[in-house]
Amino acid sequence: MGIKGLTHLLADHAPKSMKELKFESFFGRKIAIDASMSIYQFLIVIGRSGTEMLTNEAGEVTSHLQGMFTRTIRLLEAGIKPVYVFDGQPPDLKKQELAKRYAKRADASEDLVQARETGSKEDIEKFSKRTVKVTKQHNEDCKKLLGLMGVPVIQAPSEAEAQCAALCKSGKVYAVASEDMDSLTFGAPRFLRHLMDPSSRKVPIMEFEITKILEELNLSMDQFIDLCILSGCDYCDSIRGIGGLTALKLIRQHGSIESILENINRERYQIPEDWPYQEARRLFKEPLVLSDEGQTDLKWNAPDEEGLISFLVNENGFSSDRVMKAVEKIKAAKNKSSQGRLESFFKPVTNTPAPIKRKEATDTIPKGVGAKKAKNGGKKRK
Repeated sequence: MGIKGLTHLLADHAPKSMKELKFESFFGRKIAIDASMSIYQFLIVIGRSGTEMLTNEAGEVTSHLQGMFTRTIRLLEAGIKPVYVFDGQPPDLKKQELAKRYAKRADASEDLVQARETGSKEDIEKFSKRTVKVTKQHNEDCKKLLGLMGVPVIQAPSEAEAQCAALCKSGKVYAVASEDMDSLTFGAPRFLRHLMDPSSRKVPIMEFEITKILEELNLSMDQFIDLCILSGCDYCDSIRGIGGLTALKLIRQHGSIESILENINRERYQIPEDWPYQEARRLFKEPLVLSDEGQTDLKWNAPDEEGLISFLVNENGFSSDRVMKAVEKIKAAKNKSSQGRLESFFKPVTNTPAPIKRKEATDTIPKGVGAKKAKNGGKKRK
């Protein structure tokens, strides 16, 4: 879920904190990417038709490999240096949210059965997507693929968004890329949306800067964290009747959740029983992340040609010619990315942010274009 409605709120009340940029604008930049969110996008978009997904000869889903392989190559060709961060053990407070998601998938599975009986293609596709879950196997497959491509991978001890933010705060990467806005609440200096979206050739990349957010909202970082908790986050329920705009007004008026609770109209606003907002706040301020000493040096190596052929072609049915061409692209991209950005030689140029169009500031993942199904036995070719 991330932070409910935060993009809308920033578009209306902190528009200067947001910039529309082209994919190529990040040439030479190191970007920390929330791997699980990216894999989820690939599973619901790449090669999908109704309930069917891209598979290999053994019937195993390969949409995540297809998406990760293609998308990462495009990043590398643009001179971007990605580092993928994978989720670890979720905090105890998040287990309630995960249980809700499990229940929603179970409900969607029942709705999918009914949709199949009625034959509604739209409902079948809609409910099928709601049953998608990123599994441990999906993660392990992508870790192996990225390693063979020479792209660094980090296993976070807990939340990937928190680890991404830590990498950004320590200066190891330029920005964090995800679709959930939690990374800003964890204090990431720069945050990117739509970088990994399969349809982002048409959708501009949105860059957010936390310092400008705080300046425009006229809030401290602690108050911004309280604002996010009040708006709705993954760690605890929100107060019924309070959305992002009301939360902003209350934080500006009272300064903190404690002060709000002392002055709020409890008949109008229902406060959850045993509301663990203080623990949620602690998780945002002091998340479990790797220490600077524990963070491995980020290195982008040459691709393992034999390993990629074995894994993608022999094990997962990818086209040999296509994989070999991709390997050449990775090699060429590695040489290209060795060039420095202009800022390495001259002073940075401050760009005037492009105006933000209200309709583009949404908290939903844009729909991508699925791959066409192959005619060979109903399977899809790579």
